[in-house]
Amino acid sequence: MRWCGYIGCNEYAQAIAGSGARVDLCTVGGDNCAEALASIMDVEVETSLPLRPVVHCMAIYEDRLGRSEYVGEQSCAAANLVADVQGCIYGCLGFGDCSRVCDYDAINIVDGLATVDYEKCVGCGACSRVCPRNVITIRPFKSDQIFAVVCSNKDMGKNVTKVCKRGCVTCKTCTRHSSLFTIFDNLSTINYDVYDPENLGNVIKATDKCPRNVIRLVGKTDGKERNLPKDGDDSELAVPDFKTTVDDTEWRG
Repeated sequence: MRWCGYIGCNEYAQAIAGSGARVDLCTVGGDNCAEALASIMDVEVETSLPLRPVVHCMAIYEDRLGRSEYVGEQSCAAANLVADVQGCIYGCLGFGDCSRVCDYDAINIVDGLATVDYEKCVGCGACSRVCPRNVITIRPFKSDQIFAVVCSNKDMGKNVTKVCKRGCVTCKTCTRHSSLFTIFDNLSTINYDVYDPENLGNVIKATDKCPRNVIRLVGKTDGKERNLPKDGDDSELAVPDFKTTVDDTEWRG
């Protein structure tokens, strides 16, 4: 199943013809596909934002404390069932399940961390669905780049520092500088419902003041340090949907 919600193109086509499904759900086909379908069905293309993945982790191998040697199956799904693979039970495992399911070579493991090539990404959502820890979420992008909190650790600050050199320690510095930030489950989050891409001064200030540097611009880059988003519409709160090592696990015994 792709991000359109249908099993294959045939089922999606039947839904368009039979029940009036939206013609802009194919992230792979993009705008050209939506416009062609709209012309065939004689309907208007609804305005929508492109969907792209956000990796809520930025810890490379050297940043992860408490790592132990893992000699099992080299996959995130398998490693996620083993205790003490790494100290942080929330972060990217780095065995590449997301990379293997991507048909567009848009996500790869760089120094143990899932890294998105936004120039290649079509927003199909395959990487998000395969991640056993839900470190990768799919979000509507208001423009080429958006600010995001690139951490998933929901432990208290002192416990975060024991397992990661990078993770959010819930210091609340960001909330003091910008009302866009709230603390949810001991983790800083951005409320995109009130995100104003034309007024990001306080967000930039919060980003600069973050002692752990966990607030980052993600998306396509033009080579500049900051490429601020343009106008758009979004109403979601970008919160990592954390899974523990036992979620979605079928136990036998």
